[in-house]
Amino acid sequence: VQLQASGGGLVQAGGSLRLSCAASATLFDNAVMSWYRQAPGKQRELVATITISGRTFYADSVKGRFTISRDNRNNTVNLQMNSLRPEDTAAYYCNKYGDVLALDWGQGTEVTVSS
Repeated sequence: VQLQASGGGLVQAGGSLRLSCAASATLFDNAVMSWYRQAPGKQRELVATITISGRTFYADSVKGRFTISRDNRNNTVNLQMNSLRPEDTAAYYCNKYGDVLALDWGQGTEVTVSS
């Protein structure tokens, strides 16, 4: 699967990061895209979703702080993360919207938020 997430790093609580994900055209075209995250010792969870037309959905834990967007010409999906909290610390992945146990996963990007 061709998915490459980038943009992670170490940031203080209250700070911001912008994640980007490059996807293959085969995967991206006509796909509802999502960002997921997996904290140490926890299951992978859905964070944000964007439809082909740009409609967005967010987990309650990130609503109002994170913004998902997509560039359909360049097959990329982005996640702007503001007001970061230590509990946002996780590996972040992009993929099609779907069952986390059924999807094939690319490389994620690590986000660490210090208190």
